[in-house]
Amino acid sequence: MTDQLKRAINAAKTAQANDEQAEATRIASSSAGEQTFDMSESSYKTSHTAVRKARRFAMQGLYEWLVTDRRFDIDGKLGWKDNAPHDIAARTRATNAMHTVHIGYYHEMMRDIPEQIEALDALISQHLDRGIDKLDTVEHAILLIGAYELQHRLEIPYKVVLDEAMKLNNHFGATDAHKLINAVLDKMATELRAIEVQADSKASRRPSQTADQSDKPKAQSIDSNKDAAQTATDDTPTASSKPRISANNATVKRERSNKARANINEFNTSKKQRMEQSSAQTHDDTESKPVAGSTSADVGLHDSNLVNPDEKSKD
Repeated sequence: MTDQLKRAINAAKTAQANDEQAEATRIASSSAGEQTFDMSESSYKTSHTAVRKARRFAMQGLYEWLVTDRRFDIDGKLGWKDNAPHDIAARTRATNAMHTVHIGYYHEMMRDIPEQIEALDALISQHLDRGIDKLDTVEHAILLIGAYELQHRLEIPYKVVLDEAMKLNNHFGATDAHKLINAVLDKMATELRAIEVQADSKASRRPSQTADQSDKPKAQSIDSNKDAAQTATDDTPTASSKPRISANNATVKRERSNKARANINEFNTSKKQRMEQSSAQTHDDTESKPVAGSTSADVGLHDSNLVNPDEKSKD
């Protein structure tokens, strides 16, 4: 019984020592800015709204870091570096209600973006028409978040990255700053997300445009076949010896009009012949009709009541 009690006491002491050591390690890593956060942890708010709020807090934290420690580092005033990104994150969490924010993503951006500031600035400068130091600090912070998400957060669609950058500018930036931010991030997306941009451009085409482009080679082959067939037809002599008549060719007389004219001439000729025959028949009838007072009327006509004059004189 005494041995079991001793073993239990020793186990409790060992567990307590391990817990104290783990707590000391956590505090040390926290002060050094080396926290690690599990993005899939269920205690985090991982909705779209929570991620958007994380971007907003990260933009404000990066802005504060850019105008303090980052500027002092560039100017060579190393003694002024007293506002590290992890201190800004800790102060932000202490002074704001963060229960609706994706804490893991917020700490990830506050840790990784300052560590990769040189590479991200070089990536942004490739698509700028001015020096990186000529940018407004708010625009610089928004471009850093957009460049980081395009390069490292491939699960976020590039259109979402551009849209969220526009929302950040509407909330914190200048009026016309969205033109510069959209142009830079769009060129950057074409470079970093080339496959995604091409696939999205193909999917956004209208079905009629896709059909026209797919049927264009077929239409060209059909037209070439028709042209070849038409050429062969024109070159091959026809069986009929009649000339080809064009609708626009007025010099060639059409066969139909010739037939009509021939029929009219034939009708006029036959009509004239009939008229001549009719007139001749009328003339013959007129000549054969007896005329009053002619001698032929008395020929063979004797009246039994007539008295011969010679005989009357005898009486």
